[in-house]
Amino acid sequence: MSDRSVTRLVGVYDADGGLFGEAAYVWGKLRGTRHCALCDITHGRVRRRPEWDRMVADLGMPVDLLHLDEMPPDVRQAVAACGAPAVLARTAAGLRPLVFGAELDALEGSVTRLGDLLRARLAADQA
Repeated sequence: MSDRSVTRLVGVYDADGGLFGEAAYVWGKLRGTRHCALCDITHGRVRRRPEWDRMVADLGMPVDLLHLDEMPPDVRQAVAACGAPAVLARTAAGLRPLVFGAELDALEGSVTRLGDLLRARLAADQA
């Protein structure tokens, strides 16, 4: 396995977790002052989308989902460089951005389109 081989993915929401963080995000979304493209992809109105879970299972690679207040130091450092939301690739050499926020926005909440993009980026890494 090379230092560039991706061992897992880390999705980082542009929102805090926990009861208060989730409530603040929902309130901001309702008011039009908050938006997280990764949240829109992974979650419906109330809970995580079943199609997200199926896509991750088909991907065959672990995917960790973290809120801003849940990031370990290495993820915090990577997000400081690329912004949130993002999907990061974890390799033996560390973390690197795989999908940026603007790209997540362009997917317009589509789990299928994100899955296709992730598979394409991971395949390019193998080439």
